Amino acid sequence: MRFDIVTIFPEMLAPFFSQGILLGAQEKGLIEIHLHDLRAFSPDPRGIVDDRPFGGGAGMVMRPEPFAHAVEAITHEIGTKPFVVLLSAQGVLFNQEWAKKFAEKRALLILCGRYEGVDERVLSFCDLELSIGDFVLAGGELAAAIVVEVTARMVPGVVGRYDSVATDSFFSGSKLGFPQYTRPRVFRGIPVPDVLLSGDHERIRRFREKEAWKKTLRNRPDLLGLSIPPEDDPRGSH
Repeated sequence: MRFDIVTIFPEMLAPFFSQGILLGAQEKGLIEIHLHDLRAFSPDPRGIVDDRPFGGGAGMVMRPEPFAHAVEAITHEIGTKPFVVLLSAQGVLFNQEWAKKFAEKRALLILCGRYEGVDERVLSFCDLELSIGDFVLAGGELAAAIVVEVTARMVPGVVGRYDSVATDSFFSGSKLGFPQYTRPRVFRGIPVPDVLLSGDHERIRRFREKEAWKKTLRNRPDLLGLSIPPEDDPRGSH
């Protein structure tokens, strides 16, 4: 699978993609990650990619031409149309299901915004406007790194044992992953649950299933269609 990321700060992302499982996946030829400097696609000889907003207002807005030129050039380089995503706080919420869908694509092209926002007309040549959460970042670079890592883990072979992926939180629906334990057997008075040392695989399976649902109920009741207690809601009482 091929990932292309268009950003004004490609050097910000390069170190992240040169470590860990993403580096290993690239070395094995399972994925490709290409970083592109948006300024290289600007029609302005100075590489300017932003301008003042029509209608007034604070900040600068990223112009549509550099993004359009980038998408066209990268599409030509790949030889087929990639799935184009614009990262935006106004987009649909990214989750594990989106990662699974992206992993089925041959190529994913991610556009990173900055400043006050991106000209709305950029969406005319995008397949999806995507957000990683209900908050605002200074730019799309961190979001792009998250999307690439989550999606790459869905590509067979990237994670050594795919059953490790299949037991992740959110992989199989609205349930968190089960709690994990390793050595030592007792840490500061807290022992590993006896059932995990029993060797009885069916009992272990049932225990993990039960604990996963308990953790989901405690930490993410919204996934089960339940309301969050007011004292735990970061938005405060209503």
